Amino acid sequence: MQAGMDLLHDAGVRATQQLQQHFQGAQDWFLFVSFAADLRNTFFVLFPLWFHFCQPVGIRLLWVAVIGDWLNLVFKWLLFGERPYWWVHETDYYGNASAPHIQQFPLTCETGPGSPSGHAMGAAGVYYVMVTALLSLAAGERQAKTLKYWLLWTVLWTGFWAVQVCVCLSRVFIAAHFPHQVVAGVISGMVVAESFQHVRAIYSASLRRYLAVTAFLLAFALGLYALLRLLGVDLLWTLAKARRWCARPDWVHLDTTPFASLLRNLGAPLPFRAACAAASLLVLHLFDAFKPPAHAQLLFYLLSFCKSAAVPLATVSLVPCCLSRLLAAGAKKDV
Repeated sequence: MQAGMDLLHDAGVRATQQLQQHFQGAQDWFLFVSFAADLRNTFFVLFPLWFHFCQPVGIRLLWVAVIGDWLNLVFKWLLFGERPYWWVHETDYYGNASAPHIQQFPLTCETGPGSPSGHAMGAAGVYYVMVTALLSLAAGERQAKTLKYWLLWTVLWTGFWAVQVCVCLSRVFIAAHFPHQVVAGVISGMVVAESFQHVRAIYSASLRRYLAVTAFLLAFALGLYALLRLLGVDLLWTLAKARRWCARPDWVHLDTTPFASLLRNLGAPLPFRAACAAASLLVLHLFDAFKPPAHAQLLFYLLSFCKSAAVPLATVSLVPCCLSRLLAAGAKKDV
């Protein structure tokens, strides 16, 4: 088993080497893709836009992002996936031979386990929701089997797979993941998104039910953590590896730890809707600009949770309510 994993990891490191050698000129592009594929952009950009223009899609995006990221955390805790940038330094696979050299970047030093890739899983789930939503809007064209529908189908799914390939290549290029981890992420993300295509209860879920689900997911994750700790498993084993083998200490970010991810994602007429979308983007980016202090871990996790919990509240309630009051006040003055 170990020998097989070593072969798989070595093949992944060689793939990273080849990408870095032959596509060095695409470094900025790969870094941008890794940044854009961060699930945070789903909460702060895609969710508010879709929620105000097509509420069911926005709701589905939110649930797929939250449940998908929670499952990604559970999978990572159970699978103990290595990451290329530290595995290549710690493995005995190369014996007395020199280990392959791979370059690191500011986005390389993820601190959680590597399998499956959270970026690949999140991008696959989110874009699957958007593609299927756009195709459902053309349901009439589909029933008529028109050329226009099949052209749209081809363009959207080609775009979907182009995004997935770019995300996977970017994560391998920066040495954050092995190829098999990004493939597992894409498959997992699509499965989660397809599952929510058939869950109708999410569209009528009350705030109480949303909070109950959030509490369950948090309790389950904490319970799993406590159970594994009782069994002698240190689920923060990757943090020490990241700090040891990252090329620069300032590239190790506390917000990439599993707990930060868990707490961050569980907290989650046309002119009026356009104004709501624009105002939501502004307010949410102000939230995003606030960086909790990293020197105190407990405070960091608490503020990360509060910051993320404010995202759906501001998008769904605060912004529309404030704009409605402003419009109402303006109408009274005109009268």
